[in-house]
Amino acid sequence: MGRIAGGAMKRSWAIGYVSVLAASFLPAMVVAVWLGAGIDEDAYDWMFRHHPPTGSATGSILLAVDEQSLMDTNRAPGLRGLLAEGLERLAAAGPKAVAIDVILADQGDPAQDAALEAAFRELPNLVLACDMIDDGRRWEDALPRFRRLAAASGHVHVDPTTGGVTRLAPLEKVAGQDRRWALALEAYRLSRGVKEILESPNDLQVGALTIPARWDESRAIRIRYRAQPTERVTFWELKSHPELAERFRNRVVFVGVTAQSAAPDRHITPLSDARKIAGVEIHASIFDTLAGGRMLVSASHLQVAGWCFLLALAGVAAFAFRSGWQAYALAGLVLVAAHLGPYWLFAHDVIFPYFAAVSAAWLSTVGAGAFQFLTVRRQLRRSEAQTARYQQAVHFVTHEMRTPLTAIQGSSELMTRYNLGEEKRKQIADLINSESKRLARMIETFLNVERLSAGELELKQETFPVRQVLEACLGRARPLAERKQIRFEVGEVADALLTGDRELMEYAIYNLLTNAVKYSPAQTVVTVEGRPDGQHLRLAVRDQGIGMEQHELRKIFQKFYRTGRAVESGEAGTGIGLSIVEQIVLHHGGRIEVTSAPGNGSCFTLVLPVKDNRGHI
Repeated sequence: MGRIAGGAMKRSWAIGYVSVLAASFLPAMVVAVWLGAGIDEDAYDWMFRHHPPTGSATGSILLAVDEQSLMDTNRAPGLRGLLAEGLERLAAAGPKAVAIDVILADQGDPAQDAALEAAFRELPNLVLACDMIDDGRRWEDALPRFRRLAAASGHVHVDPTTGGVTRLAPLEKVAGQDRRWALALEAYRLSRGVKEILESPNDLQVGALTIPARWDESRAIRIRYRAQPTERVTFWELKSHPELAERFRNRVVFVGVTAQSAAPDRHITPLSDARKIAGVEIHASIFDTLAGGRMLVSASHLQVAGWCFLLALAGVAAFAFRSGWQAYALAGLVLVAAHLGPYWLFAHDVIFPYFAAVSAAWLSTVGAGAFQFLTVRRQLRRSEAQTARYQQAVHFVTHEMRTPLTAIQGSSELMTRYNLGEEKRKQIADLINSESKRLARMIETFLNVERLSAGELELKQETFPVRQVLEACLGRARPLAERKQIRFEVGEVADALLTGDRELMEYAIYNLLTNAVKYSPAQTVVTVEGRPDGQHLRLAVRDQGIGMEQHELRKIFQKFYRTGRAVESGEAGTGIGLSIVEQIVLHHGGRIEVTSAPGNGSCFTLVLPVKDNRGHI
């Protein structure tokens, strides 16, 4: 039975730790979905600033309209004239591709438009910008005279996320039924001599490059901004120093406005803090991301759930299999892994939700640590209570044993020292036998109550009539009652069946009968009856003794507690009989009720579940 109790405790611990695991993993997932997006993006930005991408040049360069160039247009005939003049010099250098981040949808000065059209005609792999208008129902394109000279049209849409920071670039956008690829993607395709982009649900294939971009997410990719900004030459610098045109040779050129006073699209990036940069710089960064070949890939939902579950499992296991400093050291390692894991994965081009991992680790370690602490505290209190109980029991039993041991010791000395007559020797022998039996009963009773309390006394499961048990107990108790001229008066007793351990039930009923006899005056009556009460039987034993005070009723079933009536009556006892009775009744699924008052006797009622009621006697 000790092994069974130990197994039950282990099962309880296992259930507790499994509950902690579930209570940490599931809320971590829910909270991460609802509250973690902002924290994840902030962590992503922090990691980006502390681990910016590095690598060789990707071949991109900016031809920018800055503030000085705009001032020059005030003296020259407009922005389109400036573009035409600069693009003529650019064309002579022989770039690989040119992407114009200016929407040329309106009619301009005829002379400037003609000059710009002539410049476009000289540019290789020209990509013109377009944008969605009318709430995304149609595209705003360049004038037909310009568009017919372009090799492709690319959209300039980007997706600012949490906090207005531009982290994602959709490579595909659809207005109405017309789909367009991103300006940077078209520039990359043309610069590599690729005629067609191959598609699958999860990626795009551009020549030798595979881009992980899902179709149901607008083919969005994360932009790998470089620590050093893209090389640039302004229109004013190119006009002042024509030799700078050589910088554009065999490179992909992004042309756009960077002047703060004129650029309509400006964005915050993870590297720019609160400073906004022009849209043309964003498109150049998208091209750099594609040309660099290293894409930032978001971990799948299954990978996130699996890693968070492993963290939660490790946090719980640290306290389930270790204790003390070892458990806390292991829990610390789990927390370190949760905090540093997303950074390590980012360094290997994987974006992992920071908040989900940290939540799973902290909830599991704190929960498991608290569970272990509370469990150990509960065991400590139980151990202290058991120690106090055993000390009290040993002290009381030792005290109680003195009387029979003294009688046995004194009687044996009389028999050895003196030459006693046969009758006297028989009296002393009977006394020794009686006291030794009393001592044996005392020890057996003490052991029984401890076995019941510890769950080590296995109950049989048998069905027996309650009347037979009661009659057997009455037969054993009558000799004791006749000595005090006490009469048992048996009232109505239901013919019901009980299920359990017959011997223990006999012990309980016999104990109540003998107690009623012990604590009743001579020549009185002890009443016994058993009435049905629904699915229960109420078996009552009522005496006409001295009764008990109310404060005694609250302690009557405590082990080793002796009532005032026991002291006044002079009856010997250990004070544990009623404790055993209560344990027996509880183990049989019942309860025991007591009513008593000084001078009015006591009534002990066993309320027991019955299997069947078949009439009365």
